[in-house]
Amino acid sequence: MARTIAVSGSASGIGRTLAGLLREQGDEVVGVDLRDADVCADLGGPEGRTRAVAEVLDLCGGTLDAVVACAGVSHFTELPVKVNFFGAVALLDGLRAALAAAEAPRAAVVGSIAGTQPVDDAIVRACLDGDETAALEAAAKVVQAGDGYKTYPSSKSALAQWMRRVCVTAGWAGAGIPLNAIAPGVVKTPMTAPLFGDEAMFKAMNEAVPMPLNGYADPEVIAEALRWLVSPANTHMTGQVIYVDGGAEATLRGPDVF
Repeated sequence: MARTIAVSGSASGIGRTLAGLLREQGDEVVGVDLRDADVCADLGGPEGRTRAVAEVLDLCGGTLDAVVACAGVSHFTELPVKVNFFGAVALLDGLRAALAAAEAPRAAVVGSIAGTQPVDDAIVRACLDGDETAALEAAAKVVQAGDGYKTYPSSKSALAQWMRRVCVTAGWAGAGIPLNAIAPGVVKTPMTAPLFGDEAMFKAMNEAVPMPLNGYADPEVIAEALRWLVSPANTHMTGQVIYVDGGAEATLRGPDVF
C-alpha cells in the first residue's frame, strides 16, 4: 500500500536518493529543501520551519506515514546548530500529530559518526534545553575561538541525545511511532565533495573517520537503511543510533562501547 512520507533535504545527497527509492516503490514523497522541492523552506530559522510544517501538512492532508529529517550542513559556523538540530527537531515536533494519525507511523533522523567526536558542552546543553538563543551564542563563541569545527559534531550529538530522550515518551512511543537515527561515516555527496578535493582535509577526514569495511559509502547505502527504518516492518526498534559507517565507530570507540 502506498504511503506518504516527508523527507527534508530532498534536493540532494542522501535525501534525494531516499526520495527516489521511496517513489520507485510507489510511495508519495513530500520533499522539503531550500529549492527544487515540493516545499521550499529554510529550516535554519523559525519562519522557514513554520512554513515547512504548514505546507507539508497541507500537502499530506494532515496524515503522514513517515518523516525523515535528512537536511543538514557541515559548515564551521553556527549554521549546523540552526539546521541540523533545531531545524530537524522543529520539523519532527511539528509533524508528530500527523504521524500519530497514521496507521503505522515511523520517523528517522540523519545523525553522524561526528556525533561521537569532541563537542562543545555548552552548545549541546543549550540545544537539549531547547534554548536556541543560548545555543547560537555558545556556537558563536566557539567559532570566534577558532574551534568552529566543533559546531557540526555538537549539533549531531545533541540530535542523537534528543532522539533518545523523546523516543520513549507518550508523544512518540506512546503514539506508536518508532523514532531512530542513522549515523553515516563518510558518504560521497555534494556536502563532502570539498573534503575529497583538498589534500589536507582528505588526510584529516581519513584519520577522523577510518572505514575498514568497503571504504566511503554511496548515498544509496544510507538511503536503504533509512528506508527500512521508516518501513512498516520496523515495529519495535526505537531510540537507536545505527552506525552505517564502514566500521568507523567500532574502530574509534572499541569493543567496550555497545
